[in-house]
Amino acid sequence: MKTAALLEARGLRKHFGPVRAVDGLDLSLERGRTLALVGESGCGKTTTAKLILRLEYPSSGQVLIDGEDVHTLQGRDLRRFRMRVQAVFQDPWSSLNPRKRVRSIVAEPLVINERLSRKEIDRKVDKVLRDVGMRPEQARNFPHEFSGGQRQRIAIASALISNPALVILDEPVSALDVSIRAQIMNLFKDLQSEYEVSYLLVAHDLGTTRYMADDIAVMYLGQIVEYSASEDLFENPKHPYTRALLSAVLPAHPDESREEIVLSGEIPSPLNPPAGCRFNPRCPENLGAICETAPPALRDGGVPRQFVACHLYPE
Repeated sequence: MKTAALLEARGLRKHFGPVRAVDGLDLSLERGRTLALVGESGCGKTTTAKLILRLEYPSSGQVLIDGEDVHTLQGRDLRRFRMRVQAVFQDPWSSLNPRKRVRSIVAEPLVINERLSRKEIDRKVDKVLRDVGMRPEQARNFPHEFSGGQRQRIAIASALISNPALVILDEPVSALDVSIRAQIMNLFKDLQSEYEVSYLLVAHDLGTTRYMADDIAVMYLGQIVEYSASEDLFENPKHPYTRALLSAVLPAHPDESREEIVLSGEIPSPLNPPAGCRFNPRCPENLGAICETAPPALRDGGVPRQFVACHLYPE
């Protein structure tokens, strides 16, 4: 049975022995939209992305694409999944094979998963290179002959050549020079419209997410603590952790005043996460016993498409 959402995660868990990297995660992404998954390093964002890409298998729970559990796919269905779900990673240098020419790198998803003539593959490679701002004749070169921004464009071309429904963007601009980050973000937005693709953006930079994302899910210690439409989250964040993250973002204008929230202590170990709300040892608004003993569920945050897991907002 097909569902309205392109991507769904239901009760997703990934434990590495006693380490609870992802611990009961639910999310959904509709077609043509961008969902950002944000949080501090070690909160489980990249592990979640790997579970969706089938680079890791869940300890429990499901990842569904169009209602199909991706971890049960085999044969033709698995090859179709590989075409429909692609990724662009943080470092374009390490994600490109230095021994292959650009044409081979970009064409690889088609060569592996489709039976096309050399002429048809070359036509598709030329088109996607133009779409990402490269010249087709540059396909003869090797990755080391390009700048970081150009290498990221090559990685984007390789992800899009199979016309995927979903592309995972894992910190796609954080390794690039500040001067070209805006170019690549604009490129992602232009290509989303042209290719009718959905993005799951994994990031810690909330400035990037505000520009690119329609919706934002905030993660802390393997769980989602707030989910909201992007503008609602920036205008009216609910969870104390979200407010702390936003207080660290540089303001859009130098005259803009913003409350500075400094969190006490370190992120607890996923080996032994705190009881109750996992944020309670660092929370400036800790309510005491209820926060320290009762895990809060995601509940309505007061506006459409906004949910928060915090005892400050009772049922």
